Amino acid sequence: MARFNRRTTAPAPAPQGAPHSPVRSTAGPGGSAATALGGRGRLRDARSELFLLAVANFVTQRTFHEDAGQRDDRYTALVRELAVRDPRWTAGLLGWLRGDANMRTAALVGAAEYVKARLDASGGSEGGADGAGALDAPSNRQVVDSVLRRADEPGELLAYWTATHGRAVPKPVKRGVADAVRRLYTAGSLLKYDTASAGRAYRFGDVLNLVHASPDPAKPWQGELFRYALDRRHHPESAVPPEGARTLTAHRALMELPVDERRGVVTGPGGAERLAAAGMTWEALAGWLQGPLDAAAWEAVIPSMGSMALLRNLRNFDRAGVSDEVAAAVAERISDPEAVARSRQFPFRYLAAYQHAPSLRWAYPLERALGHSLGAVPALPGRTLILVDRSGSMWEPLSERSQLNRADAAAVFGSALALRAAGADLVEFGTGSAVVPYTKGESVLKLLERFGDLGGTDTTEAVRKHYAGHDRVLIVTDEQAAYHHAGDPTEQVPPDVPVYTWNLAGYRVGHGPSGRANRHVFGGLTDAAFRMVSLLEDGRDARWPWEA
Repeated sequence: MARFNRRTTAPAPAPQGAPHSPVRSTAGPGGSAATALGGRGRLRDARSELFLLAVANFVTQRTFHEDAGQRDDRYTALVRELAVRDPRWTAGLLGWLRGDANMRTAALVGAAEYVKARLDASGGSEGGADGAGALDAPSNRQVVDSVLRRADEPGELLAYWTATHGRAVPKPVKRGVADAVRRLYTAGSLLKYDTASAGRAYRFGDVLNLVHASPDPAKPWQGELFRYALDRRHHPESAVPPEGARTLTAHRALMELPVDERRGVVTGPGGAERLAAAGMTWEALAGWLQGPLDAAAWEAVIPSMGSMALLRNLRNFDRAGVSDEVAAAVAERISDPEAVARSRQFPFRYLAAYQHAPSLRWAYPLERALGHSLGAVPALPGRTLILVDRSGSMWEPLSERSQLNRADAAAVFGSALALRAAGADLVEFGTGSAVVPYTKGESVLKLLERFGDLGGTDTTEAVRKHYAGHDRVLIVTDEQAAYHHAGDPTEQVPPDVPVYTWNLAGYRVGHGPSGRANRHVFGGLTDAAFRMVSLLEDGRDARWPWEA
C-alpha cells in the first residue's frame, strides 16, 4: 500500500453546482480558469473534481504539475467537505472506489476522512454523527466496513487514523473495523498478512485488542483463531494453532523444520502439495529457506500462487530458469479469461509486465490477457477521431511503485478503441500531432511501439488539424492543454458532435466544459468507463457508476 499522507487539511470552499453525472464538471459562477500550461480551461464542481481525482490518484503520488502533498491535501479536503454536504454520494463513491474501481489507498484514506469530518461537524457526538442528519446516507460504521476488502486493510486504516488524527479511535471506526474483521480474518489471511517481517504498524492481534471484535456466530472456529492471533502477537514462541486448524498446523510443522532440511522438503516428492497445504506464500518462502528461490523452489510454489503474483514474477521465473513446461502452465493461467476477470487487474498491469519481462515466451499470453481485460471496450459505429496525449506531463509514472507511465496507459486505451471501432482515425499529439497507422486485428501491444514522445500539449491544434466530420471525438489526456488563440479543444468541434475526454491525472482545471450537451469528461483507467459512450449515445442517463 502506498505511504499515507500524515497531514490534515481543513475543507476548502467549494465551487457551486449540482451535477448528477460523473461526466458533468462545469463550475458555477466564475468557473473559467487556466490549465497548468496557460490554456483556456474550466473549474469543476466539487463532486466531479473529487471523482476524477479519486480515480486518477495513487495517494502520495507526485504528478508533473502538482506535488504529492498538494494532491493529497486536495483529496482529503474534498472528501471532508462532501462528507458533510453530500454524505450519501460520498459514501457511494468510497465503496465503489474500493470495490469496482479497485483503488485501495484512496478508499481507505477517504473513509477515515469521511468519518472525521462528520464527527467534527456533529461536535464529536459519535451517536449522532453516525447518521448526522442524513437519514438516507449509510452510517459512519457502514462506510468504514464498505472499504475494507482485504484482511490487512483493517490494520492499515487504523494505522492511518492514529498517525493522522491521534490515538483516540472513535466508536464508529472501531465498530466498522470490527465488522470487517469478522468477514476477513481466516487462517489463510492470518498466514498471508499477519507477519512481523512486513513492517505493519498493526498486526491482527493489535487490531483485535483495539476494536474488541467478537467472533462471527456463523463461524464457530473464529473465536479460537482470534485467540491464536493474539498469542502470535504477544507470545509467538508458545503460540499453538487451534485444534483442527489443518492449514495452521501444517504451517507450524514447516516452520519447525531445521533450516538445512527445508530446501530438500520443498524440492522433493510432494513438496508443492506440502507448501500449498501449509499456506506458504512465495513472499514468505525465501525467508523460510534462508536463501534465494532457485528454479526448483519456484516450481514448487508456483501452483499455489495467484494470478497477480504470477504476473509480478515473470522476470524472476526467467532469471531462475524455470522449465518450459512450468512456464507454459503459468502462461495458460495468466491468460485465462476467467482468471483475468477474477483478478480485477487494470489493463496497464499487463502492459507493464509485457514491457519488463525479458523472455518472449510471455508475449503472446500477456497480449491475450490484455485483450481479455479490455473486453468491454465498445465497438463504436460510424467514424471516430481518437486523440492520445503523448506530451511531457504524460510521462510521469502512474504511481510511485509503477514503472508504467500515463502516456502508455493512454495509448493502450486509444489503441483498443481504434481496433474495435467500425472506423477510426488514431492520432498521437503533443507539440505537434500525427496519425498512428494500424490494421484491424493486429496486436495492441505491437501498435504501442508506433507511438512517440511529442513534447508540449497543443490539444486544440491537434483537434483542428484532424477533425474532419467525424461522428464523435475521444481524447485521452491529463487535460493540461497549452494556450491556443482559437480557444479550448472542445470548441473546435461542432456543438452537435459529442466530445468525450478521459482524464488520467485528476487535476483541478480541465481543458474544456463538461456537463452540457455533447461535452463529457470521464476519469479512470478501466474499460468500464468506455461503456458510458454507448449509454450516452443511446440517449440513456449516464449516472455515477455506483448508481447505475
